[in-house]
Amino acid sequence: MPAVIEYVQFVLAPQILIGLVLGVAVILVALGLTIIFGLLDVINMAHGEFYALGAFIALALASVGLPFWLLLILVPLLMLPVGYVVERVLIQRVFHGGERHITTLLLTFGLGLVMEDSFRFIFGPNPHRPPVPIAGAIDVFGIFLPLYRLFLIFAGAAVVVLVAVVVYRTRLGAMVRAAAYDHHMAASLGVPVRIVYAGAFAFGVALAGLAGVLLAPIYSVFPTMGRDFILMAFTVVIVGGMGSIAGVVIAGLLLTQVQAISSLYISPVWSDPIVFGIMVLMLMVRPQGLFGRLGHG
Repeated sequence: MPAVIEYVQFVLAPQILIGLVLGVAVILVALGLTIIFGLLDVINMAHGEFYALGAFIALALASVGLPFWLLLILVPLLMLPVGYVVERVLIQRVFHGGERHITTLLLTFGLGLVMEDSFRFIFGPNPHRPPVPIAGAIDVFGIFLPLYRLFLIFAGAAVVVLVAVVVYRTRLGAMVRAAAYDHHMAASLGVPVRIVYAGAFAFGVALAGLAGVLLAPIYSVFPTMGRDFILMAFTVVIVGGMGSIAGVVIAGLLLTQVQAISSLYISPVWSDPIVFGIMVLMLMVRPQGLFGRLGHG
């Protein structure tokens, strides 16, 4: 029995904590993606680059002396007009054509490449590691967990609650859900659908920027950082259900734990194929995901 307790405490439990922190990170990136995906049916391939943009903006502002805690508010506010302009100037111009999904996919993919090359040109190819704003560690059942990672877990939970309140408990959220369910009906009831679309896209981009600020001290800041999370974020959105906040949270925590445990018991080489295999199986068995779309629940 003591051997089992030691194994759980020193081998299994740390792996679960690693999966939990990674799950919160993926959820933060996927939240904005699921709102954009669920409302607009836009496969935003540039979402990872918007996440990176938030991190680079935070890096630039921190270099002139702005504190981290102010950046948590300022960066999402700066990202809102960026997302709004991108949706109104680019997305809406191609969104209403017959091949809108392919066109918007290619458009956002190209935008992501331009943004990535711009990051490389402005900031250089090498990674930048912002200082951790909360130093030290805490003993959690014999496991030393860095305080900032503990803060990240609680901050992620707070962001999820805030987004859920905005989407499901405010007038703005009601308009978003109405437009997601039936934009023709919403327009006939006086909802400014195009403005709502642009606002929802901007909100999703702002959430990506906030994720960039929160995750930069852990995962560093570099031009291709968006690639590290975007595939996993898309997987979480597909498994959880497009537009479902609950689906993102449950799928994010579940899939990152599968990834962590399979790395421990099988091989790190197989952890990603197993997760992507779950996504393929979900598409075959339940294409709408665990919780369906934003407009339906």
